[in-house]
Amino acid sequence: QVQLVESGGGLVQAGGSMRLSCTASARTFSRYTMAWFRQAPGKEGEFVAAISRNGGSTYYGDSVKGRFTISRDNDKNTMYLQMSSLKPEDTAVYYCAARDRPLSSTRVNDVDYWGQGTQVTVFS
Repeated sequence: QVQLVESGGGLVQAGGSMRLSCTASARTFSRYTMAWFRQAPGKEGEFVAAISRNGGSTYYGDSVKGRFTISRDNDKNTMYLQMSSLKPEDTAVYYCAARDRPLSSTRVNDVDYWGQGTQVTVFS
């Protein structure tokens, strides 16, 4: 069992930056490819970014490519999402996800463990 806790959400003006963190309870953190998903009101969950088990490879959704950066520190059992050039359409609840799947998996159903989510609101 892996417990994931996100932090770092809040309000930010369009064009600004914000960093999200996700800390895992398990020492097996490095066994999982990690990912961020988001869900805006009235919309389906959307894949944001993923990172390989050792942090050497990353994969991004088209809507955030070039603006967001995913990273991880396996010594701290923590994953990060650095978000820049934020837009109002980035407003959503952001979820941390752990999955024993290939890096390129973008499916919600492939996630083994979810965090509780953190709200990000971008205002113009």
